[in-house]
Amino acid sequence: MELFKNTNIDFLGKKWYFLGFSLLFSTAGILSMLFWHGIPLGVDFKGGTDVYVKFTQPPDIDAVRHAIDAAGFKNPRIQPYDVPAAHQVLIALEQKESNEQALDQAKTQVIDALEKRFGKNQEGRLDVNNASAAAIRDFLLQSDAMHAGTDANQRYTDQAQAIVRFRDQNKGGVLASFDDLNGVANPQLVAALKNGAYLSAFAVRNVEIVGPQVGKQLQRQAWLATAYSLAGMLVYLAFRFEWIYGVAAVVAVFHDTLITAGAFSLTNKEITLTVIAAILTLIGYSMNDTIVVFDRIRENIKIMRRETLSEIVNRSINQTLSRTVLTSGLTFLTVLSLYLFGGEVLRGFSFALVIGILIGTYSSIAVAAPMLVAYQDWRARKTGATVVPGVRRGKVSA
Repeated sequence: MELFKNTNIDFLGKKWYFLGFSLLFSTAGILSMLFWHGIPLGVDFKGGTDVYVKFTQPPDIDAVRHAIDAAGFKNPRIQPYDVPAAHQVLIALEQKESNEQALDQAKTQVIDALEKRFGKNQEGRLDVNNASAAAIRDFLLQSDAMHAGTDANQRYTDQAQAIVRFRDQNKGGVLASFDDLNGVANPQLVAALKNGAYLSAFAVRNVEIVGPQVGKQLQRQAWLATAYSLAGMLVYLAFRFEWIYGVAAVVAVFHDTLITAGAFSLTNKEITLTVIAAILTLIGYSMNDTIVVFDRIRENIKIMRRETLSEIVNRSINQTLSRTVLTSGLTFLTVLSLYLFGGEVLRGFSFALVIGILIGTYSSIAVAAPMLVAYQDWRARKTGATVVPGVRRGKVSA
């Protein structure tokens, strides 16, 4: 299947427009990483505690920040999480310890801080939105509203688990009213909860913690994985084609990686381990697309000996244009769907792929191929003869 037949677009004639585009976005990303947002590393790399909080109403981010600041946390990062309708907030805290005790302590401190601002601050009463099934069971056992008798522990355990399951699975972790439990729990228990417990306007849904030493090690491994992949591809292309092909392809892939990382900095999206996986994926994808164009250039060099390298490169790009659009277009639609409908967990991964597919396809045409021509022009000025990359023996007269 071909979308385009016999196209004759002068891609190399637009190289200065391509260069301007690349410089604009590369420079913007570099400036953002140096002077604006920096490199927004996630908890995987920098260490710390991520607390995910869900509210019953749209949260006031400034109020959340003031509450966390008042609790004594240094440099907390507060940002909306997931879609606006979910009413969720991510609270990122600096945390030096990485044990279970530190995790529980961070969760308790965040709950206490938010309770003073958003809760009803009812000392000694059970907050059902932030209570575990065991805590709810203990409350029910103490009230014994059903007069359960000898099997009270099992009956109240079942009721507590039903309440927590309904709260987490059906209500997203937050009950707006005890009346929501009608038909879920025994009416006597619902009445007991109304009398002796309360519902705060928020719930801590999840807590993640990574120690700083682990974060530094992951940073180092991520850099090494990226560097090794680029070095390996450079060696392969130098062996399979010629060294200039490898250099051009690696420069193009580095260009893709830089713009993708810059996009994360400009949008202040965290770079996590899944994002690194996406970047390594787009490195392979971009390199594959570049090799397709290079392979066609090498084939055309053998059969178009009377034409200049610029004409050969333009012809090769046009010949592979249909394949490029089909492959990249379908891949882009797939990752775009993943970004739009894949949920927050995959948001960073899919965002990197959306940017990477676009830039990777662009760089194969607008960065890698023009480098071959630039190399030929440089050698021609230096030696007085046109050295055609891909022809290992002899020279073609200028």
